[in-house]
Amino acid sequence: TIYRTSFSTLSLKPFFAVTLRSKNRIFWSRKKMRTTKATSSINLKVIFICCSILIFLVIFFARSSISSSSKSVSKTNLSQEKEVENQQKPEGCPSAQQCTKMPISLSDALVHYVTSNVTPQQTFDEISVSKRVLDKKSPCNFLVFGLGHDSLMWASLNHGGRTLFIEEDKAWIEIVTKKFPNLESYHVVYDTKVKHSDKLMELGRSEECRSVSDPRNSKCELALKDFPADFYETKWDLIMVDAPTGYHEEAPGRMSAIYTAGLLARNREDGETDVFVHDVNRPVEDEFSATFLCKGYMREQNGRLRHFTIPSHRARSGRPFCPVDVDRRR
Repeated sequence: TIYRTSFSTLSLKPFFAVTLRSKNRIFWSRKKMRTTKATSSINLKVIFICCSILIFLVIFFARSSISSSSKSVSKTNLSQEKEVENQQKPEGCPSAQQCTKMPISLSDALVHYVTSNVTPQQTFDEISVSKRVLDKKSPCNFLVFGLGHDSLMWASLNHGGRTLFIEEDKAWIEIVTKKFPNLESYHVVYDTKVKHSDKLMELGRSEECRSVSDPRNSKCELALKDFPADFYETKWDLIMVDAPTGYHEEAPGRMSAIYTAGLLARNREDGETDVFVHDVNRPVEDEFSATFLCKGYMREQNGRLRHFTIPSHRARSGRPFCPVDVDRRR
């Protein structure tokens, strides 16, 4: 019995030892699993938080770059729009309010012609010829021989450009400019007379008068040489010859004015000049315009007004004084 009891006791000890070890293993394995799970859950949370922060930063910087680029694009568009507006805005027009306001020269012209009973030198149809050219070329440089009742009209039709009037009557200049101080005019003196027109025509057919140069350097007696320097140095787009006086024998006549207008047009650096001659019903205006402005360059005649378009002779060397076909007919 003692033996059995001791045997049973001895035999149970290993069993309990194994059982305890297994329980300890299970306990530590479970604890380890819990720790691993806790650690893994913590790691997942950290990863999730980091990913969220990263996504937020990406979205934030993306929005910032988009907004900055849109701002730069909008600024670029605004600057481009301003440049376009500035290009489209006419010169001398600093603000929209001033642009919509009628120019002083135009308002003066309206009041003057509405209240005046003086008939202008040219008819409506004759004026329309020059107006059509001004509509295309203005604002431009417009040279007018003669200061008269229609001068304010010409300056207004060339609004924004330069209109210069050449006048031989100093007293008349003072009267007109006192009433209209914005008109620009030069007083000049002519040394020709209508009664000498035939002799001047003969001289004009010489080689000296067929040579194209600055009028101040010309050897032709018809060239006007003692005018202000600005008269020769400006690139004139339109020239109107409606002076000096030419209706009687002792008057200066328009012989030199017509010749010099043609010389200025031919001597310009490039392009072409529109020249108008009024009173072509008179012999001097008729003959001198046909000879020195050339029938081949004539574009139109309406009433007493002729319109010539003369190209630059400096732009193409060897160009004849008048078109060849006209010279042959002569």
